[in-house]
Parts: sequence; structure tokens; C-alpha cells
Amino acid sequence: MGHSHSHNHSHNHSHTHSDLKGRNLLISILLNILITGTQVVGGLISGSLALLSDALHNFSDVLSLVVSYAANKLSKKKASIHRTFGYKRAEILAAFINASTLIIVAVLLIIEAIRRFQNPQEIESDLVIWLSVLGIVANGLSVLLLKKDSEVNMNMKSAYLHLLTDMMASLAVLIGGLLMKYYEVFWVDSVLTFAIALYLIWMGFDLLKDSTKVLMLFTPEDIPIKKIVEEINSFEAIKNVHHVHVWQLNEDEIHLEAHIDFNKDITLSQFDIILHKIEDLVSDKYDINHVNIQPEFGKKDAKDVIVQD
Repeated sequence: MGHSHSHNHSHNHSHTHSDLKGRNLLISILLNILITGTQVVGGLISGSLALLSDALHNFSDVLSLVVSYAANKLSKKKASIHRTFGYKRAEILAAFINASTLIIVAVLLIIEAIRRFQNPQEIESDLVIWLSVLGIVANGLSVLLLKKDSEVNMNMKSAYLHLLTDMMASLAVLIGGLLMKYYEVFWVDSVLTFAIALYLIWMGFDLLKDSTKVLMLFTPEDIPIKKIVEEINSFEAIKNVHHVHVWQLNEDEIHLEAHIDFNKDITLSQFDIILHKIEDLVSDKYDINHVNIQPEFGKKDAKDVIVQD
């Protein structure tokens, strides 16, 4: 079995970066706990569903940020006998859980908003206005802290999206509060709740789809298996490439596994030279950084590129 890890390419980030990521997450968690607490109290006192839905939304954030934080820490733990990959998938799992909760919370909010719309209630608007401003400021800070990491990491993206929707929600609640204060339009509270919830579903669905693909070991969308097989087949010593698996382990690692039939009964050192060429090819062109090749000569087995094993 030829197996290699080539870790020279652009996907790897430095350690200081991931520690910073953890610290920023922790700050965001504390900010969100503060907002949630004040909004729950404020929502109950003022009678505003939009404030309570924002609080619920913030609470789902606190949970999702805690999950993301734990996943971020876990994914750095070393591999062991019982966990040969370590906890490298913790972040993908966190993204999956977050996206699911996002959608569930949203559906609950929609049901409540429809009930409220049919029966609008008077709302203490001053409190709503001040608490929504607090929400905008605290979420805005969190969003800025996580923006950079969200671009390269699915788990951080899920946390970032939660916070961004929160900021938008708080902004909507602020506008609603002003409308209620100056125009006494109390149904606006339900409409806002409904809008916030629809946005949550829309955001959550994409993330749910992406994380599910990784968990199901689907081939990453930008990896053309047939083309890679053709390129490896073009090496003169190689007769056939078959039984191919390509999957994504986490944000940074893509694995390729294949059986290769050789024309001649070559030596191990000759195989190593060819293996290096294959590794360089797939690493440079497709960012595949783990290659596992099973060399064969005259072996009778299924020669299809994809074999149902």
C-alpha cells in the first residue's frame, strides 16, 4: 500500500490562527449569553414576540457557538488507536447540527408569528428599541470577529451565519419598535418574526446540504474522477486504474484511494517513484492531500473505475 500525506499546499493554516479562532468564538459566546438573557426578560416585560423570537434565535446561537467552539477544540485533538482520524470531523458534524437547529427554530417561529398576526397585542416599544440596539451592537462585534474564519471553514461559517442573521433580526426588531412607538402598528411584530424565520430556513438549508455531503462521503463537487483516472492512466508503466474512492474528511483534507494495475512486475522502489508522480499530480491540480494506492500485477478483480464494495 502506498500512502502519503503531502501537507505542503495552501489549505493548512498556522496554529496561532486556530487559537485566535477559538478565542474569538469564546468572546462571541459570552456576548450572546448577555444578549439572550436581557432579551428574554425584555420580551416578557414588553410583550414583544419579535424580541422573544430574537432571544430564542440568540439562544440557538449560544448553543451553536458552544458546539462550534467544542468542535474547534476537538478537531485539534490527536489521533489515537481507537480514533485513527482523531476528531477531524467534529466541525462538520457541528455544522450539520447547527443547520438543523436553525431550521427547526425557524419553523416554530413561523407558527407562533401566524398565531400572533391574527391576534395582535399591544407592546411596550421603548424597551424593544433599546434591547434591539444592544443586540445589533453585540452581534455586530461577533460578526466582525468571525468573518475571516467563516470564509475558509464550514463550522465557522455556520456560527457566522447564525450571528449575521441575529444582527439583521435585531435591526428588524429595532425598526419594528420604532413603528410601534410612533405609529402604533403592532402587527409589524409578527411580520418581522415571520421574515426572520424565513431567512433562517433559507440559510440553514444550504449548510445542511453541504455538511450532509461531507458526512455521506460524497465526492467533492470540484473533483473530476474520470479526468484524474485518465491522467494517471497516461503514465506508461500503468495499465489500469480502478476501484477509486475520493472523499472529503474535513475542511482541509481530501483523500484518494485506488487500485492500480501495472504492465510489468516492478520493484517497490520503482513503484515509489511512480507513486510520487501521482501524488504531485493530484496535489498540485486537485488539492488532494492524502493518496492511498494499492499496486497490482495480473490480479483478477473487477477493473471498473467505481466498484461497489
